[in-house]
Amino acid sequence: MSELIKVENGKAYLSIHIPGEDYTNALNAAYRRIAGKFKVEGFRPGKAPRRVIEQHYGGSAFWDKEIDALIQNAYFEALTEHKLVPELDPEFEITDYSEENGLDFKANVVLRPEVKLGQYKGIAVPKAEYNITDEDVEAEILKRRENISSTEDVERPLENGDTAVIDFAGFLGDEQFEGGTAEGYSLEVGSHTFIPGFEEQMIGMNIGETRDINVTFPAEYHAENLAGKDVVFKVTLHSLQTKHVPDFDEDFVKDTSDFDTVEEYRANIRKELEEAAEHRANENRKNAILEKAIENATVEIHDDIIKEEVDMQIKRLDDQMHQFGADLNGYLQYANRTLEQLRGEYADSAKRNLKAQYVLLSIIEAEDIKPTDDDYRSVIHNAGHEQGQHWDDEKISAELEKNRSKYASQALFEAVIRFVTENAVEA
Repeated sequence: MSELIKVENGKAYLSIHIPGEDYTNALNAAYRRIAGKFKVEGFRPGKAPRRVIEQHYGGSAFWDKEIDALIQNAYFEALTEHKLVPELDPEFEITDYSEENGLDFKANVVLRPEVKLGQYKGIAVPKAEYNITDEDVEAEILKRRENISSTEDVERPLENGDTAVIDFAGFLGDEQFEGGTAEGYSLEVGSHTFIPGFEEQMIGMNIGETRDINVTFPAEYHAENLAGKDVVFKVTLHSLQTKHVPDFDEDFVKDTSDFDTVEEYRANIRKELEEAAEHRANENRKNAILEKAIENATVEIHDDIIKEEVDMQIKRLDDQMHQFGADLNGYLQYANRTLEQLRGEYADSAKRNLKAQYVLLSIIEAEDIKPTDDDYRSVIHNAGHEQGQHWDDEKISAELEKNRSKYASQALFEAVIRFVTENAVEA
């Protein structure tokens, strides 16, 4: 028997009663199972009567698995009776118990947020468009040539694009600051690896030269003692290397591809860029549609749900830190942030992610959406891609047959995203 006391701010408050007979039966079942672990003077292990054991160890001595199961069953019956859908584990409070009157307890439970869907069909967004220019093609060819470039030592003044081996030491006033010193450091000048202005001032240096480089740390720099400060780096140049990029000719084409002519190679580059651009444009359109559908809905998410999501994100970050031999405290010190600040940042993303999740689940229910084999295949293909592998149709089919249930949740979300996208219109 249960009573729904109230539903308030996304939380339900229940009062639940377990009859005395059921409570007594659970105690007796626990007694038969664990009586032997209690020692009572004058009785062999397991032979002391239940009430004698309770006199020595307290009335809740046999509150074990049986009582837990009794409470859980009564709780779930109450959820069914009052048509409640919990989102988090409940808080239980035992208010009264006796074998004559039974067991009474309260259950306070955070409910699954109520979603008020807005428009999610017929959302108008611009057509996905993309344009690959001749300049894009040539830039990609140059990038691929540079990827197989070689280097050679040179003895001349430093030029932009050179790789310089340097020693440097940073000074704030007359004091050398921590973290601003290195020896034998290899720097590609023009890569913008260092503070703005650093690499530019190295141009023209000769091997063996030492030069003072005057720069200003960015105002948002993570080390507060250096943020916005003017500093001097004493830089010594030890050696220079220049990059040799191969010419774009038929020799390059034959050595690096399955094509024979520069025309075939260039045409294939354009095709690859167009396919990638089309994919990006479609993904951007899909994301715009989903964002609009989510924005159009109203969801009130209980703070406890957000807190649990943030806890999970913090734990994942901590686990990642441990994989690299670090920990969360070390990360916070490096990032110059407190745990409270990090939790605040995560709370914002948690709210967005949770709202998206609840809205999509509500659309699934409203439209009775079921994933197709194509949805499963798309998810499996993407999983292989994330692992750096190309899974052909045969391998995808084998994985689908073997581990279909593994991808069920992802396939369901793939299906609802496809549904919303297919039902959009061009603006």
